[in-house]
Order: sequence, then C-alpha cells, then structure tokens
Amino acid sequence: MSALELATATLQLSDEEVVRRVVDGETALFEILMRRYNQRVYRAVRAIVRNDDDAEDVMQQAYINAYTHLRQFAERAKFSTWLTRIAINEALARIRRRDLHAEETMSELLSPAPSPEEQAAASEMRGVVENEIAALPETYRSVLMLREIEGLSTAETAECLNVAEDVVKTRLHRARTMLRDRLFQRAGETLETLFVFGNARCDRVVSRVMDAIGGF
Repeated sequence: MSALELATATLQLSDEEVVRRVVDGETALFEILMRRYNQRVYRAVRAIVRNDDDAEDVMQQAYINAYTHLRQFAERAKFSTWLTRIAINEALARIRRRDLHAEETMSELLSPAPSPEEQAAASEMRGVVENEIAALPETYRSVLMLREIEGLSTAETAECLNVAEDVVKTRLHRARTMLRDRLFQRAGETLETLFVFGNARCDRVVSRVMDAIGGF
C-alpha cells in the first residue's frame, strides 16, 4: 500500500479492526500493526537477547507467529499486550536454544569488561545507560525495559511476562537499585530515547515479514 494510504489507515483504524480485516484477507494491512508496535516489540526482545541482530531476527519470527495465529487473538486482551507476549516468548526461546537462559550467577551482576566500542561510547552518557541496562540479569532487564522505557503499566507488564503484579513491582525496585539513580541523572537523556528502533531497521523488518507472510 502507498505511504499515504498507510498513514490514513493507521490514524483511522483500531488494532482490533486491522486484525479483523487482515484475517478477512487484507494482508497488506498487517504492516500497520508492525509499524505501530515495532518500537515496543524491539525494546521487549532487545532486553532479553541483548544483541541487535538477534533482536531483529526474533522480531521477524514473532510477527510471523502473530500473523499465523491472528484467528486465535481474543479481544479480551489488548492486541499490543498479546503481541508483546508472543515476542517475549520467542526471545526466551532464542535464549534457551543458545543455552544462555541459565541460573543467575554473581558474574551476571557485574558489568562485563568493556569492548573497544563500549569504551568509545562511554563518553556519551546515553551509551553508558544502555550498557548498564544490558548488563542486568534478564528478569530485571525485561521489567525495566517494559515498565520504565516502554511505559507499560504494572498490570500490562505482568501479563506480558506471565507473572504476578507484585513480582513486577519487586523486580522493578531491584532493577532501579542496581542501576543506581545517579547514572540516570548523569545520563542527560530521557529514558524514552534509549534503544530506539530506527527507520531503516524498522523498514527492513517490515519488508522481511511482509515478504514472508506473502507466501502463506
């Protein structure tokens, strides 16, 4: 669809209406959902896999999984929450396949030795914050990313991660403690500017998914 048609549809259609129309055969409209939630999905999976290339691969598969199961979407939940859970499950599956989803150890609580690239980025406080977030254990990193950076509510985060709301609150408190408030103050950036999913990468994921689902 053209850029103008996409922009118009994006403003006018609810998630539920887009889903219904995609299920009825208007496959091209699935692009609206991807562009609407690419940033959230990226941040959710990036918190788990800690690698940009893996994050894109996980996003692509998560969107394909969502597309193939659209008929199972129940409007009892928000579409964004349903989609985020699919993405998180795919990210965790990727980690398990790499044998990296193991017991948390003391070494995970320590920041890894910085690479040359990390040393170069250390002069920018935004880079420091992103590196510190990436060093958190996955259970805390996921909650922090969804609650503080993506802005989901406690209830939405709990539903996405399939845990109780009290667990979300406890993990968020511990994540904040680990990061230390002074790092946020020194960063000079708002949290919303972190882990941004840029236009070129957004277009790349959308293109790959649309090509893939075109074969169904």
